[in-house]
Amino acid sequence: MDQLDVRIITYLQDDGTATNAGIARQVGVSEETVRRRLKRLMADKVIKVVAVPDAVRMGYQSQVIIGLQVDADKVDAVADELATMDEVTWVSVTTGSFDIFAWATLKSSEALSDFLRKRVGLIVGVRKMETFINLASKKEEYGINMGAVTL
Repeated sequence: MDQLDVRIITYLQDDGTATNAGIARQVGVSEETVRRRLKRLMADKVIKVVAVPDAVRMGYQSQVIIGLQVDADKVDAVADELATMDEVTWVSVTTGSFDIFAWATLKSSEALSDFLRKRVGLIVGVRKMETFINLASKKEEYGINMGAVTL
């Protein structure tokens, strides 16, 4: 990866619908160069281009981070099970007071209650759960800030 790749990725982070021609104009190379670079970056799984829906506008009113304390020998199994759930958008095995954090998005507080009590709470190995309900999002970015990338 070089500085041109960083510039291409940075541009895509600002406008994920940008065309190869548009990116090429912005970064000062040919459209073919952009096409080739993007193909390589995606094949190497350095980047992926996805649509990110706005949960609130889609009718999902409950967004929550779930902190879980889990039996030490069950951490991976619990994380893997959480990762299979449609309501969960990311799962992270962590250090500190919680072994796992998961972000879940649900239609309502009733759906959240059922999800926590009837699904997450019943996973073998879960000892304790604490929820952190999202009241407002002040920043939502994905991946890494390419301005901080050093090559």
